[in-house]
Formats: sequence, structure tokens, C-alpha cells
Amino acid sequence: MLQKWKTDFKSVLRMMSLRNSEGLLLGFPEYREPAARLAMVAGLSYAEVDIHTFPDGESRLRLPEKLPSRVAFCRSLDQPNDKLLELILAAAGAREQGVEHCTLVAPYLCYMRQDKAFLQGDVVSQRIIGKLIADYFTEVLTVDAHLHRISHLSEAIPSRIAMNLNATQPMARFLTAQLENPLLVGPDQESEQWVAAIAAYDNLDYVVARKQRFGDREVVVKLPPASYQGRDIVLLDDVASSGKTLEVTARELEVHAPGSISVLVTHALFVGNAQQRLTAAGVGNIWSCDSISHQSNAVRLDEMLGSALAGIFAGER
Repeated sequence: MLQKWKTDFKSVLRMMSLRNSEGLLLGFPEYREPAARLAMVAGLSYAEVDIHTFPDGESRLRLPEKLPSRVAFCRSLDQPNDKLLELILAAAGAREQGVEHCTLVAPYLCYMRQDKAFLQGDVVSQRIIGKLIADYFTEVLTVDAHLHRISHLSEAIPSRIAMNLNATQPMARFLTAQLENPLLVGPDQESEQWVAAIAAYDNLDYVVARKQRFGDREVVVKLPPASYQGRDIVLLDDVASSGKTLEVTARELEVHAPGSISVLVTHALFVGNAQQRLTAAGVGNIWSCDSISHQSNAVRLDEMLGSALAGIFAGER
């Protein structure tokens, strides 16, 4: 069955190469399948950046020989230090081939958290990386960027268009199909905007916990008063990195004997043994959007991203 799926997917890629000659989406090997689906939804041809890594760690990139005047690049920027450099090289190479408009679709956007100097000498990476991206891409699309002290992505990335899409609608549709009347829980105040938005689609109950962080892995979570017993509870957040906040929240919930505990996040980083710790804390389902390729991927974003990308290309004609 898996072999048949792979064969069918390759056939789809061949068919897509014959599509819209006016627009092309270039993907990268590690995010091939979501990028190819995105191209199909947006009505664009699809091709891939060929990458060879030399023994010394340098990358050699090869683009298609002929490029249209408008090209979109799709790469999710987790593990960003290598990926971002290769992305910039690819965009610069496309410009040298005469591409006039380079659009970036980065379902997960890196270096957005460091938006101020917390200690003397801190480098404000959000501003620096944002300017670097804007130097090479006239439009930028991302999903649920981790923005704290700014309201709009354009404040971090001064491109012609800088669009931060919310994954709340596809996440809400997914939950509706999985559970009947779940109780949604935000593990901290920062998650409230996502939890409230997802709950609003089906008038679901939700609460938001309060968190105190004492370091990267030391977290205290306090749940608000609510009827947790017997409920199917879903912990919602935008980014799961170490997973510590979700783990602590799940352990607090277990005391109240819920019917089940699930986790749904936009961006599944899940560093180290985060998934194992969540399972040990009583989490039965771990779900994520496919903004980062991960075994927990359950919610596709290609329809949402593809619609926005098609709108950008249509506006350039």
C-alpha cells in the first residue's frame, strides 16, 4: 500500500510539472509532500531545489534551468541555521536567473521569539532575520508566527506583503471530527487567542491556565476552577518546543480525573523526548498541523496557504 502511494505521489508530481507555466513553486526535500500539495491547491507548477552537502558541511544548490518571472519557495524553518542559509542562496540564485518576484511560504518561521534585548548585549534576532528575509523575498506567508510585542508580521519582516495566517479554522474542523464537545485548555495566557478562536467555531467550552516560568524547563501551571472530571480535554498551543508547559498542565489535569487528555499544536518541534514525557503525563493523543513535518501531523494547511498564495500570484498579474 505504501509503495502504491509513493508511486501515485510521483505521478502527481509529474503532472504538476506541466501545469501553470506562469508560476512555479520550489520545494525542498525534507518538506516535499506538503509543498507539492500546496502547489496543487495554488495552481502552480512544482519543482524541487536539489541540494548536495559536501564533506565539509557546505551546500551546493541547483535550481531548474529555466525559471518563470515569479517563483514561490516553500520551506519550513525549524532547525533554521542550515535551512535559512540554503533558502537565501536559492532565492539569490533565482534572482540571478532573472526571477522578478520571489515569494516565501514558511509555514513555520524561525527567530521570531527574540524580539527585544532582555539582557545587555542580547542580539535582537527577530529584526535582523526579518530584514534578511525581506531583502530576498517580496512576499512572505507564514502560520501562527510567535509574535509577542508586535501586532503585525510586517513590523518584523518589511516585505511588500508579510502575511501571518492563523491555523484556528483547520484546527477547529479537525477537533469537531475527532471529539464531541471537548473542553479546550490553554496552558498559559499567551495561548488564549488561539484557544478562544478555536472554541468560537463550535461554541466549545474553554479555560486558560496561568503559568510561571523559572527557566527553559522549570514551569509552574495553575488551572482555573472548572469541571474537568470526565471531560475530553484538549490542550492547545501554537508551538510545542520542549513540551514542558504542556506536560506540567497535563499532570495538573490528571488530578481531576478527566475522560481523556489530548494535545493539539500548530508547530510540532517536540525537542528530545517531549512526546514520551507527554504520554507519561497522561496525554492520549498528540496532534499537530503539518507546518513542520512530524509524525504527529494530523491537520493539513495546504488549503489555507494555497488560497493565500494563489491570491498573491493573481495580484501580480
